[in-house]
Amino acid sequence: MRFGKSHRDAPSPPTSDSEKVDGDHGLESARNHRPVTADKLARKLSARQVQMIAIGGTIGTGLFLGTGKSLATGGPASMLIGYAIVGFIVFVTMLSLGEMAAFMPIAGSFCTFAGRFVDDAFGFALTWNYWFNDAVSTASDLVALQLILQYWTTKFPGWGLSLIFWVLLVAANVVTVRVYGELEYWLSLLKVITIIIFIILGIAVNCGGNTTGEYIGGHNWFIGDAPFVGGIGGFASVFVTAAFAYGGTESIAITAGETKDPARTMPKVVRNVFWRILLFYFLSILILGLNIPYTTPGLDGKDSRTSPFTLVFQMAGSTAAGSFINAVIMTSVLSAGNHALFAGTRLLYSLAVDRHAPKVFAKLNRNQIPWIAVLATSAISILCFGASFIGAGQLWTWLQNIVGVSNQLSWIAIGVASLRFRAGIKAQNKEHLLPFKNWTYPWGPWFSVILNSFLVLVQGWSSFSPSFSAVTFASLYIELPIMFVMYLGWKLLKRTTIRFCCGDQTLDA
Repeated sequence: MRFGKSHRDAPSPPTSDSEKVDGDHGLESARNHRPVTADKLARKLSARQVQMIAIGGTIGTGLFLGTGKSLATGGPASMLIGYAIVGFIVFVTMLSLGEMAAFMPIAGSFCTFAGRFVDDAFGFALTWNYWFNDAVSTASDLVALQLILQYWTTKFPGWGLSLIFWVLLVAANVVTVRVYGELEYWLSLLKVITIIIFIILGIAVNCGGNTTGEYIGGHNWFIGDAPFVGGIGGFASVFVTAAFAYGGTESIAITAGETKDPARTMPKVVRNVFWRILLFYFLSILILGLNIPYTTPGLDGKDSRTSPFTLVFQMAGSTAAGSFINAVIMTSVLSAGNHALFAGTRLLYSLAVDRHAPKVFAKLNRNQIPWIAVLATSAISILCFGASFIGAGQLWTWLQNIVGVSNQLSWIAIGVASLRFRAGIKAQNKEHLLPFKNWTYPWGPWFSVILNSFLVLVQGWSSFSPSFSAVTFASLYIELPIMFVMYLGWKLLKRTTIRFCCGDQTLDA
């Protein structure tokens, strides 16, 4: 995985959001020097900022709060195995995405790729789906703030805190992309440092450096129903939570449209994904499962929840340490919401550019920010105020399910687009022009498509056990019919065609 000499001598990457890349001939026509509509966005994100955003930008509620739910419903072994499987899926998916993003650095990223290499209707449905994903993610992060606040007090209205942070997020995303980049850089750096401290402290706590002074070891893996809790239903429920936790990793490619020298920066970002998964997720989850019993109260409450990370710091014997990590988690939630709002805004902008949404959403301010798209995306966050009536913990779980399934659908789409992209490149004997090659092709994209499809269908097992829950079932499966209807509707309205590559021809079906 390196840059070849042929890339330096190759034509510039494709530059037009308005061009349609159809099979073989489309790839050729894309590599020209016509103006790029999406390139009206300012390329002001530095390699330093993009690297740090990729490493820690999406570490938020999924890891800090979602792991508590996974531990309570699935047990330590189910949680570890589930997150490891989803982590591997994300890794091979990012290799596929990195290959396309380095070749075609555009704001719409994989959503645009799906439209160009598969079917315009597919890209339409996927982009709207992922925009809704990011908008709901922002709302879920604002709901999570209410859960975190309850660690200190229940007297301050949760909606008030959500409103304050909502204003901060909108302001950071409307002013200039430099503000977003710099804010995300420092918040991400803080999360990375905190995770490293947590791993060291967690090992110490497990070895006896806790309030009781006793060695814990693997004791919590053998209490009650551990290490597998809830049977198949408990194990299956972990996957949608894990998908929510890893979600946003793929959205780093959306920053390619505003990244300096994306052909060189994006491959470096993709290579870091493996270490991020290993260090920040796998090791953290292993330590949580060893130190925190799945029976601990507050891990999966309807109205309030406590982060298992906070509990580990408390076990070290310091109340101040618990408050410190809770404060860091709060900044992490702000960071994740900031990242989701940024990505959702750029997708809505891409929809407008591709004439899949009203043109008003493509309007830029003097700092080249799609400010109307920012306001529209952030408006979905009004969902967070429903916590006052439903219960913050319950609402957050439903939003988490919706976002988790949406992430899995996006990973499936990336795999399909990757297969079509490489088929066109290979048919033209232009693989030497790729600045970054996915070494798992073709088995990697196929693995992602097949396994994700299977998980989307079976992970709703928990909605049937111990009794059927209509709301939980809807939150786990509502994305499927919505995306299908959007795809079919756009296909019939615009009479789009599925693109099949076959030698030197493009076959329309």
